[in-house]
Order: sequence, then structure tokens, then C-alpha cells
Amino acid sequence: MKFGVVIFPGSNCDHDCYYVIESVIGKPVEFIWHQDTSVRGFDAIILPGGFAYGDYLRTGALAKFSPVMRSVKEFADKGGMVIGICNGFQILCEAGLLPGALLRNVGMKYVCKFLHLRTETTNTPFTNTLSKEQLLHIPIGHGDGNYFADADVLKRIEDDDQVAFRYVTADGQVTRDANPNGSLNNIAGIVNEGRTVLGMMPHPDRSSESILGSSDGRLIFESMVNALARA
Repeated sequence: MKFGVVIFPGSNCDHDCYYVIESVIGKPVEFIWHQDTSVRGFDAIILPGGFAYGDYLRTGALAKFSPVMRSVKEFADKGGMVIGICNGFQILCEAGLLPGALLRNVGMKYVCKFLHLRTETTNTPFTNTLSKEQLLHIPIGHGDGNYFADADVLKRIEDDDQVAFRYVTADGQVTRDANPNGSLNNIAGIVNEGRTVLGMMPHPDRSSESILGSSDGRLIFESMVNALARA
């Protein structure tokens, strides 16, 4: 199996993701330049965090026009596994691969800290080695992480078990205080209807080894490997 990490102008977590796959997970990985027009040969694609195109128009709004995104969309439409982390989540929403949008944080401030996430579903390639309601300690670092969707879309993703993670307290409770950005229903990550595309604002790439303060993020990448091995 081979992973690909897309690099956009302004990406700053591309090497973090590359390191996790190569050195922590121990799987082949290559960078994919944003102007590439093919993702042939890859089994999973990572859209990393950062500030694609400087976020000058709107987070992810310019990156969706990169040549590579057409290939990423075709890859995803055929059931290919894609994970977008932070800015990558924003890009996936802007490109229409995931429903909803990421707005400015409530309070209008950039937030960078460790938080608790609750695993809402294990029925995805990204959570298959986790237990339902398992708590993860994973950091965030964003100013535009406020997940929003209209009432119909929100009901659909809730009813269809598309919420992957929620922000919770240390004992797993969904509260307003546990929500760092104002996301509806404390949503921290969602999957598409086909369950092969995940967008999440927290950074599993920044929590893949205990020296970083937590190795919980590694479980998400290990779930991806497990799903690919069973495919």
C-alpha cells in the first residue's frame, strides 16, 4: 500500500503527515504536488493542515481549484480513501467532497491546545480499530474550525452515522465548555456518505508519538492501514 500527501502552497503539516506514515506507521509514502494531475498508484491520500494559498480568499476556497483536486475527487468518487486534517478538512468541504462548511471560531480567535475527542462511530476505515465512545487526546490549531451545516444536512449526517468525532470533556460529556470553536453539535470530524472520506479539525499527525504529549492520533492512521490491508 502507498500513501500520498498533497502539498499546496502554504501547507505546513505536510512533513508531519509524511513522517507519521513513513517513520511511525512504517508504510510507503510520497508527496503529491498541487499541480499534479494524477494520483495513480496511491491507496490513500492525505490533505494536510496549513494555510493553502494563504487562506486569502477563504479557507480552502482557492485550493479546491488546484489541478490535483480533480484527481482527488475522482479518486474519492471511486471509493479511494482520503483524509483531510484541519485545512485539509476545509478544502474537502469547499471542494464538495464533504457536506457543510468551516466558519470562523466563535470568539474570533485562533485556538491551539490539546482537547478530548469522543469516537462516535467505528464504521469507517479511519476508526475501525477504535471502540465506540473511545476517548482520544488530540490537539487542535485553527482559527476557522467552526463546523456549520443547515438543519437538513445536519440531521442527515447525524441520522446516517457520519459524525466521526465530537469535542467532549475529559469524562466524555458533550458540553458547551468542551467546544473550542462553536461547531454545531460539538462536531470535530465527519465522513462522507460512502464513509471513505474523513475531514477532522484536530491533528492526529501532531499526536502520533508519546513524546508529543499523546500517541492517540496514531490509532487513526493504523485504522487506515488496517482497512487497506483488508481491502
